[in-house]
Amino acid sequence: MSFNTTDYRTKFTMETFGFLPELTADEIYDQIVYLINQGWAPSIEHDTPANIQATYWDMWKLPFFGMRDPNAVLAEIEECRREYPDHMIRVVGYDNYTQCKGHEFVVYKPRGM
Repeated sequence: MSFNTTDYRTKFTMETFGFLPELTADEIYDQIVYLINQGWAPSIEHDTPANIQATYWDMWKLPFFGMRDPNAVLAEIEECRREYPDHMIRVVGYDNYTQCKGHEFVVYKPRGM
């Protein structure tokens, strides 16, 4: 599938910040802090680039209910990246009150993406 990357109306996006440049490490950390401060459970999902348009990605472990340490989430992201270096990885903030995603953003893209 080919997209014109200079036209926002035809740019393929996958998540909340899809139209922005890739997040830096500090920005990823800040977003994890934000979703934890909202009371959302951080979760990590991954999938192959060929399947990224699917509604559901594979979960890396269960959502981290009650986790308050953003560095622990970053360590899990790194562990997932080592295990699946050819997969895209995103962080999701699950709202257990509304039982839906409150936030999601891509944190890793394999080379060539």
